[in-house]
Amino acid sequence: MTSRKATVISAAPTPADPLAQDFVKFAVEAGVLRFGEFRTKAGRLSPYFFNAGLFDDGAKLGRLAQFYARRLIDSGLQFDLLFGPAYKGIALAAAVAIELARLGHNKPFAYNRKEAKDHGEGGSLVGAPVRGRVLIIDDVISAGTSVRESIALIEAAGATPCGVAIALDRQERATAADGSELPHSATQYVTSELKLGVTAIATLGDLLQYLSTTRDAALAAHAAAVSAYRERYGV
Repeated sequence: MTSRKATVISAAPTPADPLAQDFVKFAVEAGVLRFGEFRTKAGRLSPYFFNAGLFDDGAKLGRLAQFYARRLIDSGLQFDLLFGPAYKGIALAAAVAIELARLGHNKPFAYNRKEAKDHGEGGSLVGAPVRGRVLIIDDVISAGTSVRESIALIEAAGATPCGVAIALDRQERATAADGSELPHSATQYVTSELKLGVTAIATLGDLLQYLSTTRDAALAAHAAAVSAYRERYGV
């Protein structure tokens, strides 16, 4: 599978993606996507912050699931099961499975425990049997660690990872363990090194396009800072 758009920055303008633009608008209105000055795990000072943990009630989680489901259906990706890595991926996998079923695409889902259970059914996997083509679903890809761990669990169960679905692709260079910058993004690492396509609802490029076209002057004022951040750290 290939991602819906290349992650390489181009100077040429690209047509707006309506689904991505709607998602960015929703994330801003829900308070999940915020602007200001935020220190990232990599130590960078980011002009925006995306916290998927703030999709924290039924209405917001249900709407988020609609965006995932629409992106997945539009992508044409074929998969047999949704897998949600602990912890954020658990709620996402369940919510997206519900929305896909509502749209006529009933899929089983499973997730993992952080610590294997030694009583009852035991093991580290919960939910439907992990088999066939498995789609990993998470909020973002920060370093690829969660994806690697998910791949190991899926393959150990005898199934085949077939892709990763995320809400936002930050499209910025990843960092090594020593803090040095790498030439690729975490998403590009998953695609090139782990051999899994990544489908994102929206990207940093979509966010910048939204800020550049919004009629909200307060939001538009952040476009320059986000653009500068993209020029400095983008891939």
